[in-house]
Amino acid sequence: MTDAAANMTDCANTQHSLERYLGNTIRELRLKHGLTIAEVAEQIGISRGMLSKIENAQTATSLETLAKLANALGVSLSTLFRNYNMPAGGAQHIKQGQGMEVVRRGTKRGHTYHLLAYDQGPTKLFEPFLITMDDASEVFPTFEHPGTEFIYMLEGTIEYRHGQHTYLLESGDSLTFRGDIPHGPEKLLELPIRFLAIIYYTMPFGSIS
Repeated sequence: MTDAAANMTDCANTQHSLERYLGNTIRELRLKHGLTIAEVAEQIGISRGMLSKIENAQTATSLETLAKLANALGVSLSTLFRNYNMPAGGAQHIKQGQGMEVVRRGTKRGHTYHLLAYDQGPTKLFEPFLITMDDASEVFPTFEHPGTEFIYMLEGTIEYRHGQHTYLLESGDSLTFRGDIPHGPEKLLELPIRFLAIIYYTMPFGSIS
């Protein structure tokens, strides 16, 4: 097959795909509003057979007719095309309590990490943790790692050290800092403590301790 013939085939496939998408969208909107083919066809001035062909991707139609259809179905013309060729997506959905519990340096009794997203492959760009602390007697080590860390307090009160400075963090507070400077909990002031800690790596990074 020549390049020209291949391009013509691709264009034909794209056109049919668009017609099929528009037909399905128009049918779904019509049924959603409880309208019959006859009612919509009469409102916009085309035959029932033509509207049936449009819905079944058996014919192409003009933008003028599509605009009339959109108006009859109570949407804008752009709405008819809104989801055409939209990427499929594939977000990670972690239900409450289902984050993977991980062991990191300093993890002890009364101190848990739940990883809320799992990067695929050997490198990672960010790590979001839900961290829970409920043992005031625990002594915490300091941490150092590449990238930038963001903490958002959900519950409790903690004194958190970053380098030579300490910060009082209460529910609703946040703290953003460089991860390569020693940091970590200094004092647990009001238990239980829960906070989100999100580490963003400025370049892909392998597993961390």
